[in-house]
Amino acid sequence: MNVESFWGLMETCRRQAEGRDARLAWLRNELSRRSQMEIVEFQLRLDQVTRQTFHWDLVAAAERIFGGRCSDDDFDYFGLWMVGLGGEIFGRAVLDPDALADAPEVLALAGRSWRDWGEDWPGWELLDYVASEAYELVTGDPDPCSEDFYAAVRVQRGEHVVSRGLAGERWNVRDGAEATRRLPRLSTMFPLRADS
Repeated sequence: MNVESFWGLMETCRRQAEGRDARLAWLRNELSRRSQMEIVEFQLRLDQVTRQTFHWDLVAAAERIFGGRCSDDDFDYFGLWMVGLGGEIFGRAVLDPDALADAPEVLALAGRSWRDWGEDWPGWELLDYVASEAYELVTGDPDPCSEDFYAAVRVQRGEHVVSRGLAGERWNVRDGAEATRRLPRLSTMFPLRADS
């Protein structure tokens, strides 16, 4: 599975199922019809794609959307959620994080307290586990820690070290002038309160 077929699968999933739980079920079912190698390759592509989100400008965009509160875990799940927005929006946002303002899912959050987001929460942690669950279905071997699956992922990844460092220049999203310059639309949509 290459990056193009990964995005094709994600786009088909968006068309076939409504809501994150239904999409996860659809993906799990679809992946479980494939070979173990294809399932491992799906995880490799997911890791490769989400790695593109590790940029300080996207951290700032997430912090803005989250009202100034975005933990490391929130940011990891935010990157997975961005994958769920589809390849077109994802690609534009990686190049220009302020392009997230065009996503209907982001527009739906604007003007609402994060306490009221519920199912609209901009994070999709469970996407990171769907391949391991499909792998377990294919092998028929229940593995609560998915050790066999992650061992297979490491073998396919090879000696490449996956860096968790962030690219770009770190900047303070609370600096109003800088935020307005770098993220003009998101800064307008998600103003930070003094107590955030």
